[in-house]
Amino acid sequence: MSASTPGRTAASVVDRVIRIVLADDHHLVLEGIRSLVEAEHDMVVVGTARDGAEALEVVRQSRPDLLVLDLEMAGMDGHECLRRLRHEELPVRVLVLSAYGDGASLRTAIEGGADGYALKTEPPQHTLVSIRQVVRGHLVFPLAAKRWLLGRSTPAGPELTDREREVLALVAEGHTNATVAQRLKVSENTVKFHLQNLYLKLGVSNRTEAAAQFLQWTGRSKR
Repeated sequence: MSASTPGRTAASVVDRVIRIVLADDHHLVLEGIRSLVEAEHDMVVVGTARDGAEALEVVRQSRPDLLVLDLEMAGMDGHECLRRLRHEELPVRVLVLSAYGDGASLRTAIEGGADGYALKTEPPQHTLVSIRQVVRGHLVFPLAAKRWLLGRSTPAGPELTDREREVLALVAEGHTNATVAQRLKVSENTVKFHLQNLYLKLGVSNRTEAAAQFLQWTGRSKR
């Protein structure tokens, strides 16, 4: 569920055709994405599904590199499908392709183990770019979600969630993303997601600047 998803290294995928499973309960959307993907020289659709349960079975059988997953489907929805994929530790990256660009949907998907989040309302070429980025191990989310990620601010500073504070505290102690993920029992992509969110809220561009702000708030200095 992170850039180090078992059995799927970036180098092992980018040097060959990307094998993709598509899951969406709208036939026109499903066929539209299939046509888009199969027009690319470096991608092939190895299976399709109309709900989460079918998507799970197709992934188990075909072992694709990537699952493009809708969240709102009849029967088993995308959230439950994603939860079961990660519980079974199936070696597949997941790009959520959704009509909803709000922060709650994005946060739930990333914290559930998605490797990227793209919007159906964006140009088709953006979906292709997102597929390639996710397969290469990059965390992807839409710029349109920025205002949701920023959340509310107070005169004393940005409002951080409890998990964001936990991540920031560990980063300030010098821990790597992998170590933070192990400590909090989440994926590295979830840590990356929280860091990106923190950078936006704090108005910084990297972990060093974020850590410096945390240490300033707590009255500590780096040793």
